This record gives sequence, C-alpha cells and structure tokens, in this order.
Amino acid sequence: MNRTIINPVIKDEVTFVHTSSETNGEFSELEVKLMPGGGTPMHYHRNFDEVFMVTQGELTLYLRNQKIKLKPHGLFTVKKGKAHRFTNESDQPVHFTTVIKPGYQGFENALSILYGLASDGKTNHQGIPLSLLELAVVSKMSDMNQSGIMSLLSPLMTLLNKVAKRKKIDQQLIERFCNY
Repeated sequence: MNRTIINPVIKDEVTFVHTSSETNGEFSELEVKLMPGGGTPMHYHRNFDEVFMVTQGELTLYLRNQKIKLKPHGLFTVKKGKAHRFTNESDQPVHFTTVIKPGYQGFENALSILYGLASDGKTNHQGIPLSLLELAVVSKMSDMNQSGIMSLLSPLMTLLNKVAKRKKIDQQLIERFCNY
C-alpha cells in the first residue's frame, strides 16, 4: 500500500501509520492533513469507533447537537453509531491523527480508491466519484453511512453496490488502487 496518498482535487493528504492488517485488526491509524474548507458530510459508522487527535491547527467536529473545536493535543472519540462530521473551518491546514477501532481495511481501501479516482480525474470538484456505481462501492466499503435526510439514499446505494459487485467493479477498484 502506498503509505501516503494525496487527493489532487481537494489537496488533502493521508498517511497510513498502521493498517488493520499490521495490527491484526486491532486498529487502523492515519495521519491526515486537511485543507481549509475540507471535511466530510454528516455520517456514522456501524463497525468502528473513530478517535481524533489534533497535532497542528484546529479541527471542528459536529455531532447531532454539539460543536467541538479540537486544538493541538485535543482528543475526541466518536463511538460507532453516532452521527458526526468533521471540517477545517480555519484558513490553515489542520493536521490530525485518526484511529479506527477496531481496524477496518474497507475504510483504508475506500480512501485509497477515492484519492486514486481523484488522481485519474474521475471525481467532481469535491472529490466525489462521478460514477454512481463507484460511489456506491466506496460508500459501502468505507462503512460511511449517511444520516438525516441523506439516509433516504441508502436503499439506492445498497442496490447500486449490488450491481457494482456483480460487475466486479469493487474488485477492479481494489486491484487498481489498493496496492499492498
């Protein structure tokens, strides 16, 4: 696996410090450089907790009714099943470590695929795959489940993921972008 991946569209950078396979599934650890304005939509994970530790800058976490600003040495754990999103609301990059417990290879693969698709020009200006089948694969693989009104798209994403699996799109994406 390429230890550091860069998304040329949104300019974010992720370094795999420890992968799930290296820790016997105990955890995945990533160092992230998130550019100003970068972040994720509101989502939740069914299979793992996510720990955020800021090393430089300021990361903003949003939970259902809570806004948390993490500065250097700040730490926060989002338990599985809890809707959250994170963003960089500052004008400087934020550097943070995220630890996924237990480790989750699908999450690692999904990031590699997303950044690879961006490098190949197959995403929009926000880094979202242009192909709905590829988007469905990455969404399912990453265990990133939409919450709120966006959760209405879940049945469609499940159906599209099944179609993609039948066409072996998931395997093709892993072979192309997840070089272990």
